Amino acid sequence: MKTNVTMATGRRKNSVARVRIMPGTGKIIVNKRPVLDYFKRETLQMIIEQPLEITETKGKFDVYANVHGGGLTGQAGAMRMGIARALQLDNAELRPVLKAAGFLTRDSRMTERKKYGQKKARKRFQFSKR
Repeated sequence: MKTNVTMATGRRKNSVARVRIMPGTGKIIVNKRPVLDYFKRETLQMIIEQPLEITETKGKFDVYANVHGGGLTGQAGAMRMGIARALQLDNAELRPVLKAAGFLTRDSRMTERKKYGQKKARKRFQFSKR
């Protein structure tokens, strides 16, 4: 008995999302909790559902994701990328739509490291001539 499960990984900042999609009723489970419990903010829920809405597959797939690292915004972005990659693997015809929306592109922006002799990455200690 073969189940039609598609797996993909998404990353953003320091967050990593391992996503599995399978045909179903449209439920989204994050770290064994419903998406409404894990991501309380509406904007984060909207970010996660974007690939499903743009490909008109919302309600056709169940999404299961394991997310770790970073903050909630980074995790939502990682999930969006993972869902988009999984949809593309499941149906190659969806690739142009997802690519045009920018969901398959890895956002390479990372936090800049703190340098010695400074308060933060760019902020300096106060300078006094005397």
